[in-house]
Amino acid sequence: MTRTGTRVLVAGVGNIFLADDAFGPEVVRALDRRPLPSGVRVRDFGIRGMDLAYELLDGYDTAVLVDAAARGHRPGTLSLIEPDLPDRSTGAAPPEAHGMDPAKVLALAAHLGDEPLPRVLVLACEPEVRPRGDEDIAPGISAPVRDAVARAVTALHTMLPVLLADPAATPPLSRPDESAGPPPAGLPLPVGDGTEDR
Repeated sequence: MTRTGTRVLVAGVGNIFLADDAFGPEVVRALDRRPLPSGVRVRDFGIRGMDLAYELLDGYDTAVLVDAAARGHRPGTLSLIEPDLPDRSTGAAPPEAHGMDPAKVLALAAHLGDEPLPRVLVLACEPEVRPRGDEDIAPGISAPVRDAVARAVTALHTMLPVLLADPAATPPLSRPDESAGPPPAGLPLPVGDGTEDR
């Protein structure tokens, strides 16, 4: 059962022109075919960090950022991460307002807003293809990351009803091999050696 007034943001982030960095936007596009429950707003922010920072200040209970993140796992591995939120009271210089580094976007949102940020979770996918520093365009996502898009959509359909009912809950996932204990919870690809992202 959804709590009255609970609001969740699902934010696809990443550059569609930089190989597997397009994971977040691809998941948002796939959600067009499998819409999420009412109370969930889905947006593709691409590389518009300032837009996401302001959106995070719009009264959401929880925000789920969907992004590619290299964490040293097998390509296509999905991980659910709960990052530490920045403290607005540090008195540091304002964070940069350009680009889409999620940590910098959270710092910017904390700097801009008077209210606490929503709970933030990151549904991350291990990339296989990462552009080199000298590449401006590397179109197309790799096969493992393309396969992970459908699994991410399924994971969101499992997680979001739980978060709508209780924004502080650690959402269970759809398959036993995607379940792991307390955050950060893992959503690994099934592998023979028992490796799991925790």
